[in-house]
Amino acid sequence: MSDMTLPTPAVPHDGTDAEARPVFRVERKVLGISTEVWPGIIAPLVIGVLALGAWEFIVWWRAIPPFILPGPLLIAKTLFDDWGTLSASLWITLRITAAALIAAVSLGVGLAILFTQSKWLEKSLFPYAVILQVTPVVSIAPLIIIWVGDINLSLLICAWIVAFFPILSNTILGLNSADHNLINLFQLYRASRWQTLRYLRLPAALPYFLGGLKISGGLALIGAVVAEFVAGSGGSASGLAYRILEAGYQLKIPRMFAALIMISMSGIAIFLAISWLSHMLLRRWHESALKREN
Repeated sequence: MSDMTLPTPAVPHDGTDAEARPVFRVERKVLGISTEVWPGIIAPLVIGVLALGAWEFIVWWRAIPPFILPGPLLIAKTLFDDWGTLSASLWITLRITAAALIAAVSLGVGLAILFTQSKWLEKSLFPYAVILQVTPVVSIAPLIIIWVGDINLSLLICAWIVAFFPILSNTILGLNSADHNLINLFQLYRASRWQTLRYLRLPAALPYFLGGLKISGGLALIGAVVAEFVAGSGGSASGLAYRILEAGYQLKIPRMFAALIMISMSGIAIFLAISWLSHMLLRRWHESALKREN
């Protein structure tokens, strides 16, 4: 009997075999960006362009004077023409914001660690942190400016007051959220407080801390702007809030809108930067940042 080769049964091709998967993955990316991300980018851009177009049309159609409501094109032109003055003031505001955020992180994380190590200390001092949080900064900013004397330091303190509490409260929550079974395991192996803090509590608190940092980043900018509104000042060393007041007094409304846009864009940039940092720190191990297929 001659050798016979039995025919291989046909396997239905559903586009999910090993050879098709690389092609499928290539088709899922455009310019290095996953096609699942595009709706989150394109949709806000389309809505924004339509809103700006409607704004410009209404201003043109109703012939609204620029000192009441300028159009987006005039605001963009003003932003370009006054970029030198506005960008210098923005840099001053951002420096105060960054310094306040660094101070809030340093003191907030430090106190959170102390509070979790001593419940007596937490119960004694945490109520005062709550009082500091619920007190409107605009009401105490004049007192801080009078008592401190130095304008820049006063602005820094006001911005720090606003940004401090989310860091403190979220970090305390994270440090206290470590798995109690793992805490018992560390105690069973006679780990020191420092080892438990370093290898268990701090990693468990990192997502909570980053969540608080996202909140505090925007609040630090708000606190700096509010404090500048209260302090005023003037001259070349003035922040962006003073430029808004100056433009309002002179009825330069397009310049006021340009400054407001710079503040808003700065807040968005701060949020995106912290979100990127959070993703980079959590993407390999935390459930909130892991990618899933479903």
